[in-house]
Amino acid sequence: MDRRNFLRAAMIGAGVTAFGNTLTPSAMAAPAQNGPSPYGALQPADANGVLLPSGFTSRIVARSGQQVASTGYTWHSAPDGGAVFADGTGWIYVSNSEIDPGGGVSAIKFSSAGAITAAYRILSNTRQNCAGGAMPWKKWLSCEEVDRGFVYECDPLGPASAAIQRPAMGRFKHEATAADPVRKAIYLTEDVTDGCLYRFVPTTWGNLESGTLQVLRAGTATSGSFTWATVPDPDGSPTATRNQVSGAKRFNGGEGLHYANDTAWFTTKGDNRVWQLNLANSTYELAYDDSLVSPGTAPLSGVDNVTGTASGDLYVAEDGGNMEICIITPNDIVAPFLRLSGQSASEITGPAFTPAGNRLYFSSQRGTSGSSSGGITYEVTGPFRS
Repeated sequence: MDRRNFLRAAMIGAGVTAFGNTLTPSAMAAPAQNGPSPYGALQPADANGVLLPSGFTSRIVARSGQQVASTGYTWHSAPDGGAVFADGTGWIYVSNSEIDPGGGVSAIKFSSAGAITAAYRILSNTRQNCAGGAMPWKKWLSCEEVDRGFVYECDPLGPASAAIQRPAMGRFKHEATAADPVRKAIYLTEDVTDGCLYRFVPTTWGNLESGTLQVLRAGTATSGSFTWATVPDPDGSPTATRNQVSGAKRFNGGEGLHYANDTAWFTTKGDNRVWQLNLANSTYELAYDDSLVSPGTAPLSGVDNVTGTASGDLYVAEDGGNMEICIITPNDIVAPFLRLSGQSASEITGPAFTPAGNRLYFSSQRGTSGSSSGGITYEVTGPFRS
């Protein structure tokens, strides 16, 4: 059975619900190639400087250093990785702050109609919080992108004092995480040029106090089979976690990470690739490589944060490039979904959808100023594919 049919069969057999969305992506025949977006061409920039397909609109929900709506809360600098959580009445968008020192995480609470009702801090006094991941038990893992950094488990409802440091998940230059409820494991990327891909297997699913940290082992090719090996010392000192296991596969700058239906996708910014782990049969391959795109110029470069939708589309944010979020469809097409104008000294971060799938949140980390104090957080509303 080929990869596409194998994963389609797996998806029919088991649906996964996480963070309010039922994720049912189809398999992708790697690597994706240029093609028309399912949403059509980008229209001229709107009043917020956002180029969107017809039928979509944007609004700015927060700016670094300014009060969020009428909440009285000042939005953090350098907004980075984010996620959306349903809260029973509406939803909450959480956003990391990639500054050091200071860091931490802020949250914006929305009503069921999308009105901003509150904003507050859920993690404080940490270092360079870059990406992370939402857990099925409605917690946010915020990751420090520093040597021997920590993972912090945060409550989207706050307060900041409720956040818990999770050293059992390893101390290294963390980037993103993603939960796999089938194998009861959490995958983690590492943002260094010779980084690794890890998984943490908690002793008890839903409790991150203890467990086993493992690293992916594989050959040097861009496809093949893989295994997991235990990291002897998750503390990473004196020997870094990535150097403790012989045969650990190296990835050039691990970034965003997304899991759905026996598949994990993650990005590596050093070589502009999106990798695909087929967890049902323990194989890996490329879902996207900008050096293999045809015809014409690759639309996606500076790959960074990634998220997915119920339709099976991946949304990949650019760190640099031409400041786009690009879509990779289940039928192997890559195309721009949106673009920010006048922000070439920034990067797009934190893409995340509401439970209904009709609103997308993301940030421009340095906005139009090119400074971490100039971050802008956006909402895009429109007819997203379901």
